Amino acid sequence: MAANLFAQNAPALFNEANKLYEQGRYPDAATAYEKIIQTGAQVPAVYFNLGNAFLKAGKTGRAIVAYRTAEKLSPRDPDLRANLQFARDQAAGGVTNAPQHWTNWTTRLTLNEWTLLTSLTLSAWFMALAMRQWNPKWKKSFGRTLLVLGVIAGFFVVCLISAVRAESGQSSVVIVSEAVIRRGPFDESQSVFSLRDGAEVTVLDRNAEWLKIVDGSQRTGWLLQRQLLTVPGAKL
Repeated sequence: MAANLFAQNAPALFNEANKLYEQGRYPDAATAYEKIIQTGAQVPAVYFNLGNAFLKAGKTGRAIVAYRTAEKLSPRDPDLRANLQFARDQAAGGVTNAPQHWTNWTTRLTLNEWTLLTSLTLSAWFMALAMRQWNPKWKKSFGRTLLVLGVIAGFFVVCLISAVRAESGQSSVVIVSEAVIRRGPFDESQSVFSLRDGAEVTVLDRNAEWLKIVDGSQRTGWLLQRQLLTVPGAKL
């Protein structure tokens, strides 16, 4: 499988990384997977294995970032989704910002797939509307069709908007054992709460090396940039 996905010497690198993982050398395996990614490979299997290596190494936050990156490339992989949920459960001791039920559901398709479905249903609705106007005799028979198509199109529009917002938002994950969230962007600022490794947040603002974030409980505050890792956008 890997030989078909990676170019030139990438399969050898992937196999070597897998051997390190099998030997229980999880930090070394994670480094090896990261080297493959640095070559420009955008393959779900690499990010999936990277997440597994980080999780075994006790780096829950970095594992979640790897899994979420893989999810952008392969949103319907059941093993991937199961491991991502497991990693989130591991981070449950802190306040996480895991996607809510609706957002989590929209991630089952890529942004391109939601765009295609929305375009097709809207086109079908406009076509049915045009045919209904073109022939008055069809007004009654096309009424129910227009209603059904309108509901479906509206549903896909809402899903597309949710997917766009999820894609454009700067989602980040805490990657230190405990991040102290302060009231302002200074070391001397009062601490208001703390987040553990694996907590998922959204970045709202930046001030030098400080980032203003909001967590899943809608609490806001500032923490140092080095305590977070941003979930990158996937190159589809």
